[in-house]
This record gives sequence, C-alpha cells and structure tokens, in this order.
Amino acid sequence: MVVNSTIPDIERPPRELLDVLQAEVSSAGATGALYRLGIRDSHLRGLVSYSPGIKVVGPALTLQFMPKREDVYTLEEYGDVERQLHRHVLYKTQPGDVVVVDARGHLGSGVFGEMMLTYFKAKGGVGVVVDGCIRDFPRAKQLGLGLWLRGVTPNFHTQTDLFPFAVNVPIACGERLIFPGDIIIADDDGAVVVPRKLADAVLADAHEHAEWEEFARERLAAGGDLRKYYPLSEEARREYEQWREHRSS
Repeated sequence: MVVNSTIPDIERPPRELLDVLQAEVSSAGATGALYRLGIRDSHLRGLVSYSPGIKVVGPALTLQFMPKREDVYTLEEYGDVERQLHRHVLYKTQPGDVVVVDARGHLGSGVFGEMMLTYFKAKGGVGVVVDGCIRDFPRAKQLGLGLWLRGVTPNFHTQTDLFPFAVNVPIACGERLIFPGDIIIADDDGAVVVPRKLADAVLADAHEHAEWEEFARERLAAGGDLRKYYPLSEEARREYEQWREHRSS
C-alpha cells in the first residue's frame, strides 16, 4: 500500500465558535438541539468516556481502518514507519483538534498507544474518539486527553486483523457518519457529532433551551410541580418570560 503524500487537511470552524460551544453546550444539549433541527440521532453509540470530568469541543481529524488483507498490507510493510497511516492523521494535528477513528468496533486492536498519544497531546490535540480500543491505557490516561472509546487492549493493531486505510475521509464512528472537520462535543455523557453547517443553529437552540431549563430547575428545586415546569406549560412559560425579563433588566 502506498501512502498518499497529499493527505488533505481539514477545514476548521472559527476558534471563537468552538470556545462558545465549549463553554455553553454539553453533549446532551447538542444532541437535543440537533434533534430539534432534524438530525434524529447524533450520539456516537457504544463509546464511553475513559476520562471522567473532561469535556472537549473540536474539529474531527478522521482515520479509517479496514480488515487486514495480506496482499494489501503486511507486517513487513509496517516496518516502514512513513507508510503507517495512523501516524499521518496525527501529523495533521493543530491545537484543539479531536482525532476520530473508525476501528470497526474492534475490541482487540489498539489503534494508538502512549507514544502516539503523547505526540498528539504535544501538538495541541485535545480529544481521542475511537470506535475500538487504545493500548497503554495506564499511561495514556495520565496525559490529560479526553478519551471516548469502546475499550482498551494490550494489543497493537497490526497484531490482529485491522490496518489503517485512509486519513481525513468520511468515516463511520459509533454508527454515525463523520466528515473531516465536523465538530465533536464530548463529555461524561458521551460524544456527539455536530455538522459544521449546523453549529451556529445548535448554539442558538441550546442557549435558549439551557435558559428555560435554568428557570425550571430553580422552580423544581423549590418544590414546584414537575407537570408545570418540565417541560414548561403555558402557565409556566408566562412565568418564565417574566423571570427572563426581570433577569435581563
């Protein structure tokens, strides 16, 4: 297999937009907003946080794995480090990026280990989303990266039956379609893909939703009626508008 020397970079959203999403929109807020915008399900299924308390928002660098076929990829070929595509996705890293990997849900192949992830972290990468596994987890978890995975393994990937096939192409991850440059919002609830063209609308919707939820949370904490305040009844909505007006004055 020949590595394409012209692997494309990704088009990144404005940093200011990513910073606001980081501050204001959770994965739950994002998937709810996307649902209201017509995207039925944006949650990357089966991937869970291996980095409790960490939230990341950033553009997706994508890496695709395929089942190994000996006439296409051999262990001898793996000896030429520059023909290892999982390195090339990391070469593209810029500060704030999230690497997203289609590893076919494989639970025996570690697509990255400590050394690769140390490099990714030093380049400014913030999150690792793998539909599969990483290895060297005891050390990798100390790097401070956000990790959303199906699991961990002691194996490296070519030890089993996967090989890296393409970089910065559309992939499937967690049963969802991911385009290079899509925005990943990931926290303890899981990882969500936000199409770039919908990011501004997600932010606006999530901001409005979060505001009335803050009002509802206050009322419920004070013993308010769940049927009235969640979701807001017409009576509660009038009360919310008064609360909102008073708050902004």
